[in-house]
Amino acid sequence: MITAFFHTFFYNPIYNALVTFVAVVPGSDVGIAIILLTIGIRIILLPFSLSAARTQRAMKDLQPKLKELKEKHKGNREQEAIETLALYKEANVRPFASILITFIQIPILLALYWVFIQESFPAIDMAKLYALTPIPDTFSLAFLGLIPVAEKSLLLALLAGATQFILADMMIKGTMKPTEDAKAHDFQKIMGLQLKYVFPFLIGAISYSTSAAIALYFIATNLAGSAQEWHMRRILEKEALPQSA
Repeated sequence: MITAFFHTFFYNPIYNALVTFVAVVPGSDVGIAIILLTIGIRIILLPFSLSAARTQRAMKDLQPKLKELKEKHKGNREQEAIETLALYKEANVRPFASILITFIQIPILLALYWVFIQESFPAIDMAKLYALTPIPDTFSLAFLGLIPVAEKSLLLALLAGATQFILADMMIKGTMKPTEDAKAHDFQKIMGLQLKYVFPFLIGAISYSTSAAIALYFIATNLAGSAQEWHMRRILEKEALPQSA
């Protein structure tokens, strides 16, 4: 049931989009199709990411008041919860909506990753194609005519790790800025270190142990994520200007 739902609403649409991109890009370059599809999906998810970032910023702004409520109703968790929800409502903050937004993105990104893992061009699974999906006449499995996407690539694996490091650094300095709460700050610091130094190594290792196609996916999603982080930071900074004026 869950598998059928995942394939119907996430996996198959992304697979059809990838086949379509291969059919329309110059030279039917599978590598370019992977990059375009990954960036396209990140753009579609941008409004959800921006909404989650706004909620995160609003939650940080409410930290002093939440701390006061915790001290005021120490030992009375029920009353603390009631007034906390009232504070969220007054500030028009929906923390649970932010969690939902995050969960919406997860199956989409997982489907994108699994399409690149499981599907091997030039073979096409006709059973998964929609009636209007164009079928490519030819396939180029050499990215830009140079790097075979079905084989391992040390260069692309290193680029995948490097772009992951850049993305992590931007996130730590941007939307993941530390909170005033000491415990939360320590947790964020640990997560930040792992995100910045452990994840790039893992992404590079996965990219090299699988194929250049997966490396291209990581490079594209990291670069798109970096551009998204920069864009969100600018928007949030502009939105905060009237409040500080």
